[in-house]
Amino acid sequence: MEDNIIHLLIADDSESFRTGLRALFKATPNIKLMGEAANGNEVIRLAEQTQPDVILMDLHMPDLDGIEATREIAQTSPHIAILALTMLDDDDSLFAAMQAGARGYLLKGASKTEIRRAIRDVASGAAIFSPAIAKRMMTYFGQMRQQVAQYAFPELTEREREILTLIAQHHTNQEIAQKLALRPKTVRNYCSNIFAKLQVADRAEAIIRAKESGIGR
Repeated sequence: MEDNIIHLLIADDSESFRTGLRALFKATPNIKLMGEAANGNEVIRLAEQTQPDVILMDLHMPDLDGIEATREIAQTSPHIAILALTMLDDDDSLFAAMQAGARGYLLKGASKTEIRRAIRDVASGAAIFSPAIAKRMMTYFGQMRQQVAQYAFPELTEREREILTLIAQHHTNQEIAQKLALRPKTVRNYCSNIFAKLQVADRAEAIIRAKESGIGR
């Protein structure tokens, strides 16, 4: 960026939406609009010609969609920050855009302030998501961790896995016995079996193994 001016390129197949963005950036200090594209092929060509700092990229466009355009630009001009601004709020579109090289993802319902801030942030190297998208990403990765934990240590029985979870949460044998309505001696026996199956020497090692596999977090 020269003199803190962000050079911006817009890619969207809606003329009316581009008009609104054009008016927004005309009134925004330090953001200079370098051009507009109505499809993926145009934005690739304009990106090569103008070398903007940021591209505001719609994902659903004719000829070549925004995801493929993002992938090609990210490969040929990785210094250009691509910010998806789209109506598509499904997980497939979100993760496809990020895998293609987008540095941020906003929905078209975002406020003018959010759009301006996101452009400045991605131009500075940050990854930006709208609050709703960030929440969905946290939920997605939380579910992924649960799935990983579910398939960890298949040699354990359901009861042993339950006890290992409590061990990883730093519960004592007495507390585990109370929670599961078991005798303390029974819990000790379960712990011995768990340690043997995990091939660990003690409780501390069991906790480490469990947490590395996503159990007890």
